[in-house]
Amino acid sequence: MKNMNAIKDEVTSLLDRLPSDATIEDVQYHLYVIDKVRKGLESVERDGGLTQEQVEERLSPWLVS
Repeated sequence: MKNMNAIKDEVTSLLDRLPSDATIEDVQYHLYVIDKVRKGLESVERDGGLTQEQVEERLSPWLVS
């Protein structure tokens, strides 16, 4: 887990990148996405993941060629 200063830096960076007319909902959405991506990366690091080829093979019955 990141320390509090790293989190504050990340939030500050996000706020700097958002337009000046961003709403609270915009901020919440971006924080939600950042959190989901971080958790996904941690999951892959911890549990492993699938290659593009493995995903395509698993999904092949539903994909149109």
